[in-house]
Amino acid sequence: MLVIDKDSKGTIASIWAVVALIAIVLILLIKNPWVLWPILAVLLLFAFFVLWFHRIPNRKPTEGDESLVTSVADGQVVVVDRVYEKEFFKGDCIMISVYMDFFDVHANYWPISGEVCYYQYHPGRYLMAFLPKSSEKNEHSSTAVRNSRGTVFFKQIAGTFARRIVCYSKEGLKVERGTQCGIIKFGSRIDIFLPLDAEVLVKEGDYTKATITPLARLN
Repeated sequence: MLVIDKDSKGTIASIWAVVALIAIVLILLIKNPWVLWPILAVLLLFAFFVLWFHRIPNRKPTEGDESLVTSVADGQVVVVDRVYEKEFFKGDCIMISVYMDFFDVHANYWPISGEVCYYQYHPGRYLMAFLPKSSEKNEHSSTAVRNSRGTVFFKQIAGTFARRIVCYSKEGLKVERGTQCGIIKFGSRIDIFLPLDAEVLVKEGDYTKATITPLARLN
């Protein structure tokens, strides 16, 4: 059974309404069936793609203790590097970036169990999400989760076609690794920041699955 994100039903309904309106206009204007039916088929496929895009997969999170950090999102690892993080850690740390294309699941999941100790929403631009400067200039939500083994800070970053980030974070919230923390709509990226002593378990070019792929271990 296809499960749809609860916060995306309005988006889906709006897009379907526009598709239906276009289809009605085309039916009234185009009398040649050899032209009309292929166009209607493309519109129908697009409508179902929008529904499928907002799917929530049924996954069993990878087992592990509080030190295990799993991927927030499906996608390709595009950056593993030491960087200076100026918003939360305010110092050097390890950054792992996961880029989601149109065909990846766009629901996001908590990377560790613990308590949300920081949250901030940042309005911004809509540059291509794979560009390094999108991490600061694009619309994004910033969240830090802390447990007995350490703290993980991550950003949900909107892409060129994204216009809404849904984030369930609020300070003091108790969260469980592998449960949904939000969704980014239509192309995006996740930046995860870890302490320098974390053991990184992925490399650039790897493909991750949210809740399943271990990114690192906290020491």
